[in-house]
Amino acid sequence: MAQILIVDDSPTEIHVLSSMLEKMGHSVVTAENGEDGIAQAKEHKPDLILMDVVMPGMNGFQATRQLTKDSETAEIPIIIVTTKDQETDRVWGLRQGAKDYVTKPVEEAMLVEKINSLL
Repeated sequence: MAQILIVDDSPTEIHVLSSMLEKMGHSVVTAENGEDGIAQAKEHKPDLILMDVVMPGMNGFQATRQLTKDSETAEIPIIIVTTKDQETDRVWGLRQGAKDYVTKPVEEAMLVEKINSLL
């Protein structure tokens, strides 16, 4: 199965998403902020990234933009997973290079479908 990087500053969210993905047979790598997420993406070259937006330091929009502009990581699909549920946030996230945008709390069946469509 796929290796998926979860970038989120919430240990609870990381646990929930990791459990969901591991149950599907995926392996999980985690990062607690945008800077660490970029470093982990370059080191592990995951098949997909789940990116939170609201984090200390570099936010998820900034990290997504940096990853999609870097030739080393540009091919890795990113799904933004956030509490920011405004249409303007969704549009902005997709403009930064994300392939999809999901709001928390995450509905497992919907996330699975979105992940499968990108892998």
